[in-house]
Amino acid sequence: MKALAGRGGLYALLVLAAVGALFPIAWLLIGSLQTSDELYRGTKLLPAKPQWSNYVTAWTDGDLGTYLPNSVIYTVSAVMGILVVSSMAGYALARIEFRGKSAVTFALLALMIIPAPASFIAQYKLMVMLGLTNSRVGYVLILVAAGVPLSALIMRGFFANLPKDLEEAAAIDGSTALNTFARVILPLARPGLIAVAVIQGLAVWNEYLLALVLFDDDRLMPIQRGLTNFVSAETPVQNILLAATAISVLPVVVFYVFAQRQVVQGISSGAVK
Repeated sequence: MKALAGRGGLYALLVLAAVGALFPIAWLLIGSLQTSDELYRGTKLLPAKPQWSNYVTAWTDGDLGTYLPNSVIYTVSAVMGILVVSSMAGYALARIEFRGKSAVTFALLALMIIPAPASFIAQYKLMVMLGLTNSRVGYVLILVAAGVPLSALIMRGFFANLPKDLEEAAAIDGSTALNTFARVILPLARPGLIAVAVIQGLAVWNEYLLALVLFDDDRLMPIQRGLTNFVSAETPVQNILLAATAISVLPVVVFYVFAQRQVVQGISSGAVK
């Protein structure tokens, strides 16, 4: 009887936690379908008549047709770059003995402590020297460099948990170190790679300050630039802003829904330590 009561209490806590986590999303969707009057009064939980036109206005007035593809390009390119570099770096830190290994690990930890805005001036000067200001390539390169320290340490923890017998067996079969990494080790690290992809994908998708520093051309801006079109003290349009925000988070939610099993598996396997 006590076990049943304990299980019921646990379920109740989980339900409360789920409701608390889903409340902001529900409020976002409901608010995006309300009129401005309904949203400001807050007297009704649901809109009397869903205003689907809010999404059309958000798409056209926010120029999301330009900004959304930009964010997709930046996120896919940066995450792919981060996965390639961090997986190789993480494997080297976990399995290869070399001079300065501890210093490299310490440097990665130290880089994670520096706030991102503190490095904007140095990054901008570097991009000027390389001729990559106002460039998609320069922006993606900085995003990759910013995401590698945390991702490499995550992958290091994951690779360290894999049995060394796999590499020894592959070496006996005549496999080279690079072939063993690509064909044997990397497939086993799939949950860790997906966990890194989700963590860094969210970070890149929500990035905006660095884009303001590097881009002069508004057509190169990510989707967060479109959201600022509706932030005005003189003409508040929160319901349109909520609709634009719903559009901006939709790709992330869809990706997470399809990858959630791998994300949970990656975390539970010790990828994030």
